[in-house]
Amino acid sequence: MSTADDSRYHNDHDDRVGGQTFRNRKGRGPFRAHMYIDQGPGAPGTRTRYRGGQKGGGGQGPRARFDDEDGDVAMTDSNSQDGSSQHRFNPYGRPNRRGEDRFDRGRRGGGGGGHRGRSNNRGDGGGDGRNTWFKIFVPYGKKYDKDWLITALQNICSMPFTPVHYQVEGNRAQFYIDDSTTANALLKVSRKITDKEGYKVTVLMNPCPPPSFLQSELKPADLEHLKQCMAKRFDGSQQALDLNNIRIDPDLVSQNIDVTLNRKNSMHAVIKIIEENIPELVCLNISNNKLFRLDDLSELVNKAPNLKTLNLSHNELKTERELDRIKGLKLVELWLERNPLCDYFKDQASYISTVRERFPRLLKLDGQDLPPPIVFDVEVTPAALPPCKASYFCSEEIKTPILAFLQQYYSVYDSGDRQPLLDAYHDGATFSLSMFITMQNPSRCSLGDYHKDTRNLKKLKDPSTRFRLLKHTRLNVVAFLNELPKTHHDTASLNVDVNTFTNTLLSFTVTGVFKEVEGKSRDSVRAFSRVFITVPAGGTSLCIVNDELFVRNATTEEIRRAFVAPAPTPSSSPVPTLSAPQQEMLSAFSLKSGMNLEWSQKCLQDNEWDFNRAGQVFTDLKAHGKIPDVAFIK
Repeated sequence: MSTADDSRYHNDHDDRVGGQTFRNRKGRGPFRAHMYIDQGPGAPGTRTRYRGGQKGGGGQGPRARFDDEDGDVAMTDSNSQDGSSQHRFNPYGRPNRRGEDRFDRGRRGGGGGGHRGRSNNRGDGGGDGRNTWFKIFVPYGKKYDKDWLITALQNICSMPFTPVHYQVEGNRAQFYIDDSTTANALLKVSRKITDKEGYKVTVLMNPCPPPSFLQSELKPADLEHLKQCMAKRFDGSQQALDLNNIRIDPDLVSQNIDVTLNRKNSMHAVIKIIEENIPELVCLNISNNKLFRLDDLSELVNKAPNLKTLNLSHNELKTERELDRIKGLKLVELWLERNPLCDYFKDQASYISTVRERFPRLLKLDGQDLPPPIVFDVEVTPAALPPCKASYFCSEEIKTPILAFLQQYYSVYDSGDRQPLLDAYHDGATFSLSMFITMQNPSRCSLGDYHKDTRNLKKLKDPSTRFRLLKHTRLNVVAFLNELPKTHHDTASLNVDVNTFTNTLLSFTVTGVFKEVEGKSRDSVRAFSRVFITVPAGGTSLCIVNDELFVRNATTEEIRRAFVAPAPTPSSSPVPTLSAPQQEMLSAFSLKSGMNLEWSQKCLQDNEWDFNRAGQVFTDLKAHGKIPDVAFIK
C-alpha cells in the first residue's frame, strides 16, 4: 500500500504522471502520461520507481533506460501485493519492433544490467544462444562462380573467413559465418567488388540462430535403431521404402531419437543407409516430413539411380525450383500435392508442364495418369571430333606471304629494338590494345604494364577516352610498341586464321603465347590474339593499316605447352658447318620433306642422322598437325 511519502516521491521524481507536477524534460514529458492516466499518486498497485533500472535488477544508472531499445523491461515490485506488472512505454525504442513477444523472449533469460538481451543479436555468445550466427546474402549471386565470388570477398575483406554451407537459393547466393566481427567486416565490402559486367556486388547480412545442419551426426547406436526402423518400413517385393512422418515413429520416439528429415544430419543418415543397404530402391515415400527444401535429397540421384517413384506430398515446398535439385532422377511417378508450390499455378496444364520440364519421363502426377511423354530416347555414341587444325588459309597463294611476314615481324618485335617496325605500318595506321583480367585468381593477374592503355569497350563509356587510347599514325604506333614489355614469342605456338582476302585487302588473326624477358614480370607467360588488317605493298609484301592486340594471362595448359619445341635461331648462316655427307643428307631431307634447312637439320639431329627414322618421325608428326607452319618457310 502506497504511503504519502511514496506518493510525494513518485510525483517529484517521476515526471510521467499527468497534471502540472511533471517536468517537461526533452524527449519525455507528456508522451508517457497516458500510460499512467488512471494511476494517480496513491492509487492501488503503484510503486516506487527508480530511474536507471528496476529495484534489485543490477541497473546501471541513467544509461539503463537507453538499453531498453532491445525490449521493454517488466518493472515489478517485489513488495507488490497483487503481483501485477506494468509495461512502460519506451520512446527510445527502435521503430521497427516486431511485437512484444520478441521482447518477452529477451526477458526470459533474466540477468541484470543494461546490456540485457543484446548479446543474442550480436553473436557475443551470451544469452540463450539465439542469433549467434550470421547469414551472408549476395543478391543475384546465382550468376557468379562460387570460387570467383568467395575469392573476391576473401581478398578484400579485412578479416579472414571460411564460408559455411555455401548455397544458391533462387537468384541469391548465401552462406553462414559464426563470428560477428567477420560478419560486419563482410558487410563493409558491399559494393566494393565489380564483376566482369561492371556491376557492383552487394553483400547483406542478417543475424540468425545456429543452422540446423550443424547438429552433430547421429550416434552409432541411434543409427542402428534408425536402420532397424527403416527395415520395418521397407517392402522388398516392391523395393519400396515408406518414411511417411518418420519423426513420430514409435520405435524412434521410445528411444528418444530425433529424426527430422528437414535437417541435414537426419537426411544424410537416411541416404547413407539407403546407399549401403538398398541402392536398388525403386519407390520412396517421404511425405509429411515438413521438407521445405530438397538440397540434401539431391544425393539420391547418385545413391539410388533406379528410383522411379517419389512421394513428396504434404510437405512445405514453396517453389518448383526446389525440384531442380533432384531433376537428375528418372522418375515416372511423383506426388507433390498439399505443398504450397501447388497453389501458385493458374491451371492444371501449367502445373503439369512445369513438373514435366524437370522429369520428362513422368507418367503419373499426384496419382493422376498423364499423357504419354514425347521423348527421343535414342542412345547415340558420342562422335569423335576431328583433330583441330593449327591454321586456316583461304588458299596456298597467300599462305607463303603471311608466314614470311609473321616471321620477319616477330623477329624484329622480339629483338629489343622495335623501331624498324616503322617499315611494316602504313602512314595512317591505327593500333589498339585490350586485356582481360580474370577474377578467378586475382593474385595471378600481373598485367599492370598493359592495364593503363587497355581499351576495353565494355569498361570504357567515355568517347573521349576511347579516342585517346587509339594510337594513330605509324610513328605513334611504333613509339607505343617500344613502351610495351620486351618479349619472346613462341613461334611454334602461332595459329593463323584468315578472315578476309581480296585483291586489295587481307585480314588475318594470329594467336599464340609469349613470355616477358625483363622487368618484374620476367618469364611470365602471356597468351595473345592479334588482328592484322593489311594491304599489298608491292610484290608479296604486306603493309599494316590496322593492328588490334589482345593480351591475357596464359592458362595452365598453355604454359605447359609453351616453348617445348625450341624455335630456330635466326642467323646469317642457317646451316652450321657439317660434314659433306651430312650436308648432302640435309639437302635431300629438306627437298623431300618440304621443310627449310634449319628444321630439317633439327629433325635429323634428333634422330642421330638416321634418314629413314627421321622421315618416319616427320611423317607421324605432320599427320597429327604437330609441325608448325614456320618450319616450311624457306
